[in-house]
Amino acid sequence: MTSKRIVLRFPPRLINRPIVSDLVKRYDLEFNILKAYVTQREEGLLVLEISGTSDACERGLNYLAEVGVSVQPLSQDIVRDDDRCTHCGLCVSVCPSGALALDRETMMVLFDNEKCIACELCIKACPTRAMELHF
Repeated sequence: MTSKRIVLRFPPRLINRPIVSDLVKRYDLEFNILKAYVTQREEGLLVLEISGTSDACERGLNYLAEVGVSVQPLSQDIVRDDDRCTHCGLCVSVCPSGALALDRETMMVLFDNEKCIACELCIKACPTRAMELHF
């Protein structure tokens, strides 16, 4: 079983189509919605974790691209500004996914953006605003 965290951007013409349900029906994928937005111009943004066989995930991602949905890995949208980070560790205490962890030897905060679920708790906790979300 493969799991991927992705950001989907839907143009206005696709807002009313059952695209996510097609991922379930056609490609036997499971999904977990992490975030969803619809702008005033009716453009959609959906952060999903999809799970299934690697072949099914690949075919599902190809389907999304074919219908006109922009797909990118979630890890491209969560960024830490290393110049701002003071490694205070406040973000570690609020991170539910373990994406932020303290290295006990160096006392440096480590960030694994592949584990990040874009909950934004670290952004609120960070006194130097080193964590950024770029949706």
